[in-house]
Amino acid sequence: MDRLNMLGGQLNPSSKQALLQKNPDDVVIVGAYRTAIAKGGRGSFKDVGSDWILTKFLEAFLKKTNVDPKLIEDVAVGNVLNRAAGASEHRGACLAAGIPNSSAFIALNRQCSSGLMAISEIANKIKCGEIDCGIGAGVESMSSNYGPQSIPKVDPKLQENEEMAKCLIPMGITNENVAAKYNIPRSKQDEFAAASYAKAEKAVSSGVFKSEILPIESYIREDDDDEEEGEGKVKTIVVDTDEGPRKGVTAQSLGKLKPAFKKDGVTHAGNASQVSDGAAAVLLMRRSLAEKKGYPIQGKYVLCSSVGVPPEIMGVGPAVAIPTVLKKTGLTVDDIDVFEVNEAFAAQCLYSAESCNIPPEKLNINGGAIALGHPLGCTGARQYATILPLLKTGQIGLTSMCIGTGMGAASIVIKE
Repeated sequence: MDRLNMLGGQLNPSSKQALLQKNPDDVVIVGAYRTAIAKGGRGSFKDVGSDWILTKFLEAFLKKTNVDPKLIEDVAVGNVLNRAAGASEHRGACLAAGIPNSSAFIALNRQCSSGLMAISEIANKIKCGEIDCGIGAGVESMSSNYGPQSIPKVDPKLQENEEMAKCLIPMGITNENVAAKYNIPRSKQDEFAAASYAKAEKAVSSGVFKSEILPIESYIREDDDDEEEGEGKVKTIVVDTDEGPRKGVTAQSLGKLKPAFKKDGVTHAGNASQVSDGAAAVLLMRRSLAEKKGYPIQGKYVLCSSVGVPPEIMGVGPAVAIPTVLKKTGLTVDDIDVFEVNEAFAAQCLYSAESCNIPPEKLNINGGAIALGHPLGCTGARQYATILPLLKTGQIGLTSMCIGTGMGAASIVIKE
C-alpha cells in the first residue's frame, strides 16, 4: 500500500516541492547522450544506415555510462522511417553493441516523438514495477530512408475520406496552415530561424555540446566516376561535431530563399528543420538500484503527456501538450527553468511558445532543429541529452514536440 501511495504521488504531485522530493521508486537518469547530428544525404553518416549508427553509438554509450549490461532488462528504440520501425535491425544493433540477449527490446514509432516515447516506455515500466533498469533511445538515418518511399500508401477509396486525407497532408503544408491561421509572417519566422542558427553555431564553436556528444566511427564511400557503384574507396572517420549549424545566417539572408511548399508560402529550407542522421539514448533506473550500485544520478524523470490536435495544423501540438503536462504535474510555466521545444518549423514553434507564454530566453538556449537538424526518431531522446547539461541541481526542464498526423508530446525532467 505504501508503494502504491508513493507511486500515485509521483504520478500526480501537487506542487514543485512534491516533485523535488526523492523516493526509492523514482525513475532516475543515469546517463543521457547523443551522437553528433550529421547532414542528411551529404554528411558523415550518409553511407551508413541506422543499424550502424545505433550499434556504434550504443557501444560508446555503454562504455560512457559504465553500466553493467546484465542490469539492462529492456531497451526501447524510437524510429520513424525504417520498415517496422527497425524492429529487427535495431534489436540486432543492441546485441552487437554488447547488450545481452536476455534484455527485451521494443521498436516504437510515434512520428517525431518516437525518441521521447521510448524514454516514456522504459520509465513507465520502472514505475509500475515491471523492470528496474532500461534504455530509451532513438535513431534515424534520413539519408537512407527519407524520400518518396516514406510516403504512406492508402486505399484510393479511403483517400476520399476527409479525415484520412488530413493525415496525408505534407508537413510543410500543415506549417503553412499554422502560419496563415495564426498570422505569423515570414519575417518573424526568419528572425526566429536566424536566432536558432546563431545560438547553435556559438554552442558548437565554443564546445558546449561536447559533454553530451559521444564520438563514433563512420565511413564514407569515395567512389570514382569510372568505378562501379560500391567498388570505390572507403574512408573511416570519427563523427564528433554537429554539421547543421553554420555561420553568418541572418534574417536577411533567409529572406532570399524561395518558398518550398507553396508559391506564395512562408516556409522554406532555412526556417524548417534540417534532414539529418543521428542517435541518442537515456539510461533509466529505479533510484534504489542506482544508489545501491553507486551510479551517478543526473536527473529524475517525472512525466510525459501525449495529446491529439487537428492533423491539418499538427504543428500546434506543443501548445496543447505543454499545458497538459504542466497541469498533471502541478507546475506552471514559471516553474520551468529551460524549455526544449522542437523546431520542426519556425511558425509552429513560435506559435506554441507564445501561446504557452514561454520566455524567449528559456527556449532552445543553444538552438534547435532548424540549425541542429531533426533526425526524426532521435529528436525526443536528443532533447534529454541537451537539456540536462543546461540545468542546475534542483532545476526543472521541459521537452516538447509536434507530431505528424496531429499530435503533441511534452515531458518533465528534474536535474540532480
